[in-house]
Amino acid sequence: MEKVLIVEDDEGISDFVKLELEHEGYSTCLASTGRMALEVFVAEKPDLILLDIMLPELSGLEVLRRIRKESNVPVIILTARGETYDKVNGLNAGADDYLAKPFSIEELLARMSAVLRRSSAPAAASLGSLKIRGLELSPESMSASLNGSPIEFSKTEFLMLKNFMEHKGQVLSRDSIITAVWGENHFIDENNVDVYVGYLRAKIDQVAKEEYIKTVRGAGYMMVEEGKK
Repeated sequence: MEKVLIVEDDEGISDFVKLELEHEGYSTCLASTGRMALEVFVAEKPDLILLDIMLPELSGLEVLRRIRKESNVPVIILTARGETYDKVNGLNAGADDYLAKPFSIEELLARMSAVLRRSSAPAAASLGSLKIRGLELSPESMSASLNGSPIEFSKTEFLMLKNFMEHKGQVLSRDSIITAVWGENHFIDENNVDVYVGYLRAKIDQVAKEEYIKTVRGAGYMMVEEGKK
């Protein structure tokens, strides 16, 4: 039985979600503030977290950042009215998915099922270190360096970069990138791919002063082994 931590300051919403999840066979625990969320997370060790963005004391994004320093537990952020800013910042902070309020319990259950399925899938055999020119990636330790200097990536950035490096020289469509990073049953807009490619270029191409990720007009993106300077 999976345990779900529901972090929501609206008692009506949290009670409703708790009731529905327990009816579906999940066990639940609750937190109504950001600080309480961190305390309950440590004490209860949930299998999945439903995390509201707008919380008293600490924001949901800050809670997520602190959790990601020590755990890869699946997190679905709950955003107000589907705000793009909240979605992008939540995913960049390490969320696995997002859901805009108001939402149906059927959609929530589908998102939870997809995220839990991805997180419990057997890990693929390690390919060891990935290297292209001065860029090196270690999937096992989730670390990266550029010309010998470490680079900090969010979880989503790291997974997208890993996908590019594993398929160097191949044109990847936005849809295939989304599937590789977020899974088959994704709810991610293709524009988010462009946003994350921008993040990667800022940390790699702009620092190295040469092209690593090339835009292929009308098709998608490609990691190139020899880039323009």
